[in-house]
Amino acid sequence: MFLGLGARAGTCRADLSAAVAAALRTAGLAPEAVTVLATLDRRAAEEPVRLLARELGWRLVGYPAAALGGRTVPGPSAAVLAAVGTPSVAEAAALRAAGVQSRLILPKQVFARVTVAIAIPRPGGDPTICEKHSESRT
Repeated sequence: MFLGLGARAGTCRADLSAAVAAALRTAGLAPEAVTVLATLDRRAAEEPVRLLARELGWRLVGYPAAALGGRTVPGPSAAVLAAVGTPSVAEAAALRAAGVQSRLILPKQVFARVTVAIAIPRPGGDPTICEKHSESRT
């Protein structure tokens, strides 16, 4: 599974962790079901996001806004577009990482400073996390 994360700049690890835990509960998933945390490249560079991925044992993948802007999502946001240059971060990042014809099993869940979405690849699909973008192993 691929968890997409959107967050305001400087969001603390505790807020990130609480939002992710709540989203996983809503989806009925254990943290072990997720393998990738996908987000905006700027967020992937922030220490609280890196720490969260490392603590959960997930691969961290960061996409530039232009790479996320091309994904069709059910919940685009004009406010997010104005803030970071793409109408979606959480949903678009989850879908982008999960690959072509992936689908959301949890549309974006909005928390105070964090948005979370979860996607799965199509059966037999090949996730696209190896595209040219910022990627790090935690």
